[in-house]
Amino acid sequence: MSEPKVTSSAVAKRAGVSQSAVSRVFTPGASASVATKEKVIKAASELGYRPNRLARGLITGRTRMIGLVVAYLDNQFYPLALEGLSQALQEKGYHILVFMAKNTPASVSKVVQELIDYQVDGIIAASVSVSGDLAKRCAKAGIPIVLFNRGQDESRLSEVTSDNIAGGRSVANFLVAGGHKQIAHISGWQGSSTGRDRAIGFTQTLKAHGITNIALIDGMYDRQVAAQATRDLFKARKKPDAIFVGNDHMAFAVMDVLRAELNLSIPDDVSVIGYDDVPLAAWPSFNLTTVRQPLDQMVGTTVDLLMSSIDGLNESAAKIRIHGPLVIRQSARIPKGDWNHEGL
Repeated sequence: MSEPKVTSSAVAKRAGVSQSAVSRVFTPGASASVATKEKVIKAASELGYRPNRLARGLITGRTRMIGLVVAYLDNQFYPLALEGLSQALQEKGYHILVFMAKNTPASVSKVVQELIDYQVDGIIAASVSVSGDLAKRCAKAGIPIVLFNRGQDESRLSEVTSDNIAGGRSVANFLVAGGHKQIAHISGWQGSSTGRDRAIGFTQTLKAHGITNIALIDGMYDRQVAAQATRDLFKARKKPDAIFVGNDHMAFAVMDVLRAELNLSIPDDVSVIGYDDVPLAAWPSFNLTTVRQPLDQMVGTTVDLLMSSIDGLNESAAKIRIHGPLVIRQSARIPKGDWNHEGL
């Protein structure tokens, strides 16, 4: 036979405090004195009390849960982002519900509807797009959404990304300064704002330098697609002497093909630059020059923006772009002059 469930009133009686004091101690963000906290936690431990968070959610109208929607975790950037978002939200007394969704309207809609049914306090959509209809549904339910590492032309949605156009521009200037003439770009998925913006900043800057014969292939953020694109580029009569790859995940595949299959030297025969600066980029086997996504700033800004929206402090959506430096290592020819190896 199971033991009777310990109630908050029993804890209050044991600790010698009011029942509302017990509630404040176990409510994230609520105020209680240090002495009260110590007495309540001691009493709760002795009695084996566990607060009913779902019941408290019904009373306060807050579940203290945030939904996180992500399309894939193959790219090392997203597990790191997931870890950072989870830690930042836990520090504020929230818990994360992680849902995977294919980057299609039907899949994202299904997952977001489930999160609405769970009555989460807010949603962070990482690397997925949210339709205008879906944004309306969330607004009607009083659930704010913040897009992480993705931008959209939707006035109701706040978003936080690195400055992808500026990042593409910095890569182009670096390669031109290094004397490259035959330049290719294996881009990120052109159906995404990140892929498009990096390509726009890169190609527009090259054209401003008078370089117009740019080989552009959509790598779809897929290692296999990027590997095949590399093979195709080097079947051409004019072979590239530099490749800007839309993210590090694809860049590693490009480097593997160049070295293992085509017997080319990096950067002597061809320079390779990525985007993200995931930890693997700094490994000696890759030593990849890449644009760093300012992950900590992006996570902090995303969480702050979502918290403000939950508290009703944001009257309109925010579109935030955060600068990410070019981190210079050894996978690309380094131009002569004063180039900062820690980032431009």
